[in-house]
Amino acid sequence: MATSSIQDLLRSRGLPAGIFPDNVKSYKVNLDGRLEVELEQSCMAEFDGRVHFDRVVRANLSYGGLVGLEGLSQEELFLWLPVKCIIANDPSPGVMLFDIGVAHKQLSISLFEVPPPCMTQEDMEGKGDWKKGFEFQK
Repeated sequence: MATSSIQDLLRSRGLPAGIFPDNVKSYKVNLDGRLEVELEQSCMAEFDGRVHFDRVVRANLSYGGLVGLEGLSQEELFLWLPVKCIIANDPSPGVMLFDIGVAHKQLSISLFEVPPPCMTQEDMEGKGDWKKGFEFQK
């Protein structure tokens, strides 16, 4: 494959480079357009809210979209909902549409310019945790 990185592949298909976290180990695209992305480990990242990536994420890759997603979920009101598809510039330019089944969420495409850091659940929960400053020091 001529594409050297997942970021290059995404850009060539009309998607922003930062949809997947910074710990992509490998990826492959089948002849039918089925994309499989393997991460070094499952992890959490943050765009406009928390998202969870399984160790392997699969989707049908088309120009401007990832459809039939498996392995990606987004936290909404304390529930983790599977992301079914991600579409760029629809319904309007500069917007990413996340289909989480029960709703569609529109996010600024600027949130996806750079791959987000991959964090463990413990790291994510500790991020911005005000209680950490009050822990007893031995």
